[in-house]
Amino acid sequence: MTALPPVRRIRRVALPVALCVGLAAALSACAEDPDEGTNGVGRLPANEIEKKARAAADGAVSVRLAGNLVTKSGTYRLNMRLKAQGATGSVTTRKSTFELLRVGDALFLKAGAAFWRHAEGAGGSAKPGESPDSSDSPDSSDSSGSSGSSGSDIDVADKLDGKYVKVPQDDPSYKQLRGFTEMNVLLKGLLQLHGEVRKGDRDKVGGVRTIEVAGGQHGEGGTLDVALEGTPFPLQFARGGGGGVVVLSDWNKDFPLVEPEKEDILDYGRQLPRTSD
Repeated sequence: MTALPPVRRIRRVALPVALCVGLAAALSACAEDPDEGTNGVGRLPANEIEKKARAAADGAVSVRLAGNLVTKSGTYRLNMRLKAQGATGSVTTRKSTFELLRVGDALFLKAGAAFWRHAEGAGGSAKPGESPDSSDSPDSSDSSGSSGSSGSDIDVADKLDGKYVKVPQDDPSYKQLRGFTEMNVLLKGLLQLHGEVRKGDRDKVGGVRTIEVAGGQHGEGGTLDVALEGTPFPLQFARGGGGGVVVLSDWNKDFPLVEPEKEDILDYGRQLPRTSD
């Protein structure tokens, strides 16, 4: 007669082996290196991470900048593609949206009829998207319900609707509008941490692993999320004091910059309105 295998003995041996394997896996997981498979900047001190992020940004040829900026003159929502030769994208204030295109020194602005109608209603001096103050008008008591824009003003606004207006370099708005299109100026002005820097949490921005570098004990001097994959580009920046948050993406991805066709360009014929909230 064939002897049966010692089942109980096999089970007794298998149980401790399984426990050992499970314990080893758990210990291995606990000791896993969070920087494994990264570019290694997460191992550096906070100030070194910040330096590497700045160096990466300085060496880049293009970027997309999108987010909100709070300034003394108002709040702006930007969605701009930037490079040294120019930029293209949109700027939104509390009451208006307009597009900007810069090719070299040539700067173009495009907006809808409502944008220009407000400007026309104030004789060309209104801030983009802002209605002229009717209390300043001697005809504010007029019961006709006129908004201050004449028929000719409306006609001009309708003609400018969706058309590009070339901003003269001697126009007071040129410098301000061009500031939204300058890659180096925007990056240097934005990527500034104040106070003693420290390392923060690890996270993801746009699906890319990041490590945070914060200015000040609680990030009151701004926070910068730096890529842990590939080149350590800054991927998100939050300005201190609620000054806005911007996301930086499409680093070194080129895009075309072409001046509009002549038939798509119209002359505004007067000083352009200044941008503000």
